Amino acid sequence: MRTTLAILAAIVLEASTGCENVDTKSSLQKQIQSLTEEKEQLRDQVKTLSGLTSEIRLENLYDLQQVKIGKYTNLFDKDEDGKKEKLIVYLEPIDEDGDIIKAAGIVDVQLWDLNRKEEDALLGQWQVGPKELKELWFVVILSINYRLTFDVADLIDTFKEPLTVKVTFTDYVTGKVFKEQKVIKP
Repeated sequence: MRTTLAILAAIVLEASTGCENVDTKSSLQKQIQSLTEEKEQLRDQVKTLSGLTSEIRLENLYDLQQVKIGKYTNLFDKDEDGKKEKLIVYLEPIDEDGDIIKAAGIVDVQLWDLNRKEEDALLGQWQVGPKELKELWFVVILSINYRLTFDVADLIDTFKEPLTVKVTFTDYVTGKVFKEQKVIKP
């Protein structure tokens, strides 16, 4: 709407100053036409969606049933210097058919050393928002998942005892919250 007003203001300003730049007028007319078509498309979309009940709309979207932490989740030595400085978490959102799907949401990840005292057990925590998560979708020949990478070089000196990765995934479509944890071993 602001863009339409800006274009109309530019046309009025141009007309009032007596400027006869044909290319500019043609370009502005094309933009007005494009915005008018977009407005009509959005109006039709709102009309269609308004006629559907919320149950019909949600049942035709995915139905996230669980979130699994992938089997390759672990600490890795990315620069091959003998120290594991990266935590890579493979996350698999699974729908009602058992398929891994690209689900919109927010992910909270925690790394724990449960052999430490309670107040020292949480080694690190991170949050991945929906925009960033969308970019972390990872597809290879035999695997589809989100691949989340975190720097843990300053958090872990040696990796000789098992650690625990905890994930909380909040689905933005349904509002469901899924929790999962996995023990990772050296």
